[in-house]
Amino acid sequence: MRYLMVHKIDESRPEASNPSPEFQAAMGAFMTECAETGVLLAAEGVTQSRDGAVLRKTEGGGVTVTDGPFTEAREVIGGFALVNVESKEQALELAGRFASLFDEVSVEVRRVHEFEDLPQG
Repeated sequence: MRYLMVHKIDESRPEASNPSPEFQAAMGAFMTECAETGVLLAAEGVTQSRDGAVLRKTEGGGVTVTDGPFTEAREVIGGFALVNVESKEQALELAGRFASLFDEVSVEVRRVHEFEDLPQG
């Protein structure tokens, strides 16, 4: 089963844009372990929200674009990891280990729909 782990951070915290060498080493070791065990399919960090935008469809069918930074948001997406594991429990265990590397973070864990999940017929 594939699970998407999206981590959300408070980008006003100094370490959000300038992670310490110790954090980088710990994250590198964790990602290397996940890659070597074969569970890691993809993982990336993203740039700060000032480089992004949010698109919203309006009632009239139009689209509004809001450029970052997203000052109204306390937490923004800091990155993601896509893992292939045997169970939700295994995904939660990995997410917990990942979260322990940060001083402050939330990690949303969601199962990815597989082709077999779709209605057949």
